[in-house]
Amino acid sequence: MSLEFLWYIPNTVEPGHRGDDVAGGWASLSLSTELAQIAEEHGWSGALLGAGWGRPDTFTVATALAARTTRFRPLVAIRPGYWQPAHFASAAATLDHLSGGRLLVNIVSGPDNLAAYGDVEGDQAARYARTREFMQLIRRLWTEEHVTFAGRYFEVTGSTVTPRPHGASEGRHPKLYFGGASAPAEQVAATEADVQLFWGEPLDGIGERIGRLQALAGSLGRVHAPLEFGLRITTVVRDTSEEAWRDAEARVAQMADSAGQARRDGLWDQAVGQQRLVGLAERGDVLDSCLYTAPGRFGGSGAGTTWLVGSHDEVAAALRRYADLGITHFVLSDTPYKQEAARIGDELLSRLRAPATA
Repeated sequence: MSLEFLWYIPNTVEPGHRGDDVAGGWASLSLSTELAQIAEEHGWSGALLGAGWGRPDTFTVATALAARTTRFRPLVAIRPGYWQPAHFASAAATLDHLSGGRLLVNIVSGPDNLAAYGDVEGDQAARYARTREFMQLIRRLWTEEHVTFAGRYFEVTGSTVTPRPHGASEGRHPKLYFGGASAPAEQVAATEADVQLFWGEPLDGIGERIGRLQALAGSLGRVHAPLEFGLRITTVVRDTSEEAWRDAEARVAQMADSAGQARRDGLWDQAVGQQRLVGLAERGDVLDSCLYTAPGRFGGSGAGTTWLVGSHDEVAAALRRYADLGITHFVLSDTPYKQEAARIGDELLSRLRAPATA
């Protein structure tokens, strides 16, 4: 089973992202390029670029990074509504063509400041219905010519994307990653995504969701290749377990001291997946072998809500257990981003790529 390992580029104008106090923030071509090159040199196949209104445009940053690397694969987070599907299909096909097939796409439908970029609020069902239509249409635009489509949310007439994605003649196009824990989101994932991304839930929760998504794919008549699965999580890894837990607990204590000023954005708290993560703390501070839930009680959000904490061997073993469930794509991170990309790449990925010992 082939495993893919991606790092994370915060892609924000503000310093201090999850404790990384880089002066001046990450809105720097030289800084983001350095991080992409570090990832490339230390075993990562690429990195997820953080997205959201008020941050640098992910597609612009991804294009610049692809031009300054040779193997690095940007996983670009984009939003239907921010992009029209034909415009996005053309931009993505162009970057994929120019980079030799290195583009990965993460379709995001969760809450954001929609009004700021001219989108409209819709209820959850409508938001994911639009996402489904968006994904259906960009697939057609990548694989067909003279596309005519009239849906509830989008339409095109006689649309042909040029150039085509790299390898389009063999049926290839950029892989579509997708996240979401609600029932409407899972229906979209089961039918339209290539990779369903999970945040750091315990093994039993991930296993249950994989089984449900596979059953949905069958019952809803999925027509694409089988759905793949990925994990996006923070990894606090040190030479010894004692060091890792000492550092993780100190970091959470610092979060607790500033919790009144550093709470999650209210938009995050509305997301079903975020609510699932925060609720894990009720089961205990540590679940499975080393899944730390305490960060979620003090403002941790998204991939920073739960952490895998331990020695390199312990975290490698935990990630292998996720792989045993069917996870084949891993998006990992810790701060400071540059130093940890190199250290975790060298120490953790080497263990994960080595044959497991009994």
